[in-house]
Amino acid sequence: MQIPIFTVDAFTNRPFSGNPAAVCLLENDLDEDLHQKIATEMNLSETAFIRKLKPGDDFTKSSCFGLRWFTPANEVPLCGHATLASAAVLFHIQKNTNSVLTFVTLSGELKARQVKDHIVLDLPLYTAYPQELKEVEELIKAAVGDMTVQDLRYSPDTKKLLVRLSDTYERAVLEELKVSAQRFLSAEKTGKVKGLILTVKGNSSGKGHDFYSRYFAPWYGVLEDPVTGSAHAVLSSYWSEQLGKKEMLAFQCSRRGGELKISVRNDGRVDIAGQSAVVLKGNLT
Repeated sequence: MQIPIFTVDAFTNRPFSGNPAAVCLLENDLDEDLHQKIATEMNLSETAFIRKLKPGDDFTKSSCFGLRWFTPANEVPLCGHATLASAAVLFHIQKNTNSVLTFVTLSGELKARQVKDHIVLDLPLYTAYPQELKEVEELIKAAVGDMTVQDLRYSPDTKKLLVRLSDTYERAVLEELKVSAQRFLSAEKTGKVKGLILTVKGNSSGKGHDFYSRYFAPWYGVLEDPVTGSAHAVLSSYWSEQLGKKEMLAFQCSRRGGELKISVRNDGRVDIAGQSAVVLKGNLT
């Protein structure tokens, strides 16, 4: 059975930057265990599987598809960058003729649309609530050492811990921070954290970024994710409240780096826009 597969760099317009995802187009149902085996073989932070929902569906003409995401270790309930990559494959390679695509996922229906040279994802917006330091002190020490933490939030919906570093730190400090995410596994004692976001306020006077972040998820086999849509579903809520802004420009400053345009809506959702670059086309045999 030949399965078309693509590698797409998301949240960038240049190959070999942003966040790579593998995208598989499934003409037929796939044996359940093969999803994980393929994702482990691809060894990217996410492999996405687009499937037809009913007989007669067509990757060029249909507007609604099933979508699942797998890390090298397990299936995840939401992945923004692999959703953007999936939409890019349908819009740019399959030449899908619809203005809006709908993906049926474990996180409900997600929509993607083209706006000029960006793809806009319609994602859930997740609130993060104040978190007691002493519960997660060891984890934070493992992440940032003795750096000053200005705010600490936890998102129960996504199991992500948001650590805001002091506003005295600039982007370069976050970029240069050496993080050994493998240590998080033994340092996290609560059992409730599955992702760690480090973030600092940006310098948005003029054309700068409103905030910067890095994201770590060793609990899912991803030591550091280059650019993370699902983390920005939490960050967007937090920084919108902190900055009093609905429209924001964010940069995730991993080694590969990526930019996200954010628009917080009034219906509990967030539009996250990014560009993409297709770097590989092939077939699984």
